[in-house]
Parts: sequence; structure tokens; C-alpha cells
Amino acid sequence: MRVVIVTESFPPDVNGVAHCALQTARHLVDRGHAPLVVAPAPAPGSKADALAPCPVVHIPSLPLPGYPQVRVALPSRRLAAAFLAHRPDIVHLASPFILGVRGMAAAARLGVPAVAVYQTDLAGYARTYVGAGEAAAWRRIRSVHAAADRTLAPSSASQGDLEAHGVPRVHLWRRGVDTGRFRPGLRDDALRRELAPNGELIVGYVGRLAPEKHVELLAGVCGLPGVRVVVVGDGPSRPGLAEALPGAVFLGRRTGDELARIFASLDVFAHTGPFETFCQTVQEAMASGVPVVAPAAGGPRDLVDHGRTGFLVPPRDADAVREAVAALAADPAMRTAFGTTARATVEGRTWAAVGDQLIAHYEAVLEARRPTVAA
Repeated sequence: MRVVIVTESFPPDVNGVAHCALQTARHLVDRGHAPLVVAPAPAPGSKADALAPCPVVHIPSLPLPGYPQVRVALPSRRLAAAFLAHRPDIVHLASPFILGVRGMAAAARLGVPAVAVYQTDLAGYARTYVGAGEAAAWRRIRSVHAAADRTLAPSSASQGDLEAHGVPRVHLWRRGVDTGRFRPGLRDDALRRELAPNGELIVGYVGRLAPEKHVELLAGVCGLPGVRVVVVGDGPSRPGLAEALPGAVFLGRRTGDELARIFASLDVFAHTGPFETFCQTVQEAMASGVPVVAPAAGGPRDLVDHGRTGFLVPPRDADAVREAVAALAADPAMRTAFGTTARATVEGRTWAAVGDQLIAHYEAVLEARRPTVAA
């Protein structure tokens, strides 16, 4: 099967869309298929294709004003040329918004079926950054996803949102986790002493430092006695968070095995963003055997089994976050039990298993497009 993956982000970018697109391409190659990735060109000087398992076509791009970590693809003939050269059987649109909309149009012109993967809560982002525009965001989402043969939602909450806003043909496709890389055995006592030299309980956040993540909700956790907050990631909110989270350790962006070692060395993982369509970092924390505190909104509602693998708290409630962390801090046996159950919960969610589910979606779409022959 020849597949063009049109994605709004790809490594060296570090985010859920980029990671999922990379894992998808890897799995397709492993299963003997022929993917081609089309993505915005990374920032000048980046090592663009070090991890790519297949050819990547870069579309000229510019940094998003006020958020330079995000690159926006410019209009370019390279997209259509890539389609014509690769001759895809199916097009995979990863979080389509700008480049993905053009990819959908190119697929339609060529009569190639398309699967659109919903990954970004654009309406939530509009509410956070603009204070309005949710209706316009949903019109954009509905327009591109309605044109696709099938939309794949990463969580039951996302599926419900899409269907409630009139998006047709929505199916559930969750995300995988690398249970070989993220595992409890990587817990590192030397790293823990470095992060918490007085033996504090380590509460970690991993992700973008941006307004929609509401990392400032960890301020109350910073005030808990015997607790050290560790923040992994970068983004436009970092300067303000350094003031909002007194005593927190900021490690910047970390990836790969180094990130896995940090995850395993946490005592509690706390996620604060209420707009997650899935929340891959929650799943990576669970694979690392770490109990989770997360908002009862979006993707985490499918991932966290409240009272068994962690706690779900009301979204944007700093007091609830602090109280949940305090309960875990006071009960080492609970932390151990939650972490053990969390690891067991995700052990079957490998990228290979999830990738095979994706290929089954492709095959169902291709089968539906095949002309029927009258008897």
C-alpha cells in the first residue's frame, strides 16, 4: 500500500502530532508498505530527517507569530508534485488544519481516498488564545473532516465532540505507547538526588509550556511540604512559569531515553491541560509505572482509571490538583499500587498493535471505495 502522510508537524518537532506521524510511518515501513511524509519545513539548522523511516517532502514554512516552535506551511507546488510522484493508494491527514486542508484538496482532485486523524482541539485553542472563534474553528474542522472518507478520533471524548458538531463517519483510533522505552526499571536514584537533593517527593509535568496547558495550576503543588515540582518542556509560557512556580526545576526539552529515565524517576505525574484530545504524556507516565493526576476532560478520561491508576480532577482547579497530589504524597502504598496498575493497563497498547488497527481502517476505506460488480 502506498500512503502519503500529510502532517502539520513532524520531527524534529516535539509534540503529539509529530510523534504519532513518525510512529505511523515507522509501522507502515515495518509492515512492508510505502509511506511518504509531507510536512512543513523545520526551522533552519534543524536536523530534519534524522529519525525519518521514509522519504520526507518539506513544504516551505514560517514560524507562527508569538509561538515560533510551531511552523506553518506556505502555499507550494511541492504538495501536488509529491502526490503525483508517489501515486498513493490512500492519504493520511494528521491533524489537518492548514497543510492538511491542501492535502485533502489534492486527494480529492486525484480521486484518492483520505483518512483524517483528529488530534488538536482547535476550538479550545481559539478560546485560549483569542477568547473567541470557537464556532469558526468548528466550521473549519467540520469542513475538512467531512470531506474525508473516515475520521479517526483518539478518545471517546473527542469522538463525541466531533459527532456533536456534525462530523460524519467518525471512528475511534487510540494511540500507542513505547512500553520498551518507557518502563519502571529506568528509575534512577542518582537523577532523583540531583532533582530533589533533600529527598523530596518528585511531581513532574512533561509537555509544551504554553497557555492552553495551564501549567500554572501546579503553583499550589510547589507549596506542599516535602514536594519538588519538575517541569520538562519548553514554549512561550516558560518565563512566566518560572515566576509562577517557585522552587520548581525546569529541565527544558528532553526526548528519547533521557525522557524515559525522567518519567521513571517521578513519584507522581501531573498534567494540567484541559484541551487534550488524547494526552500521550499521561500514557507514557503510566507505562513508566507512575501514578497520574489529570483533568477529567478530553483524552485523560479514557486513560486514567480514577482511584486505581491515579486521580481525575475538575479541569482548571488548582486546589483539586494540589489535594490529589497531597493524597498521593501522604500514601506511598497507594502510589505503588496505582503505578503498578497503570503499567499493567497500558502493556497491550503498543504502537505495533495500534498501527495494525490503523491499517485495518485504511483497508476498510479502500474496500468501501471499490466499485461493486452486479451479479
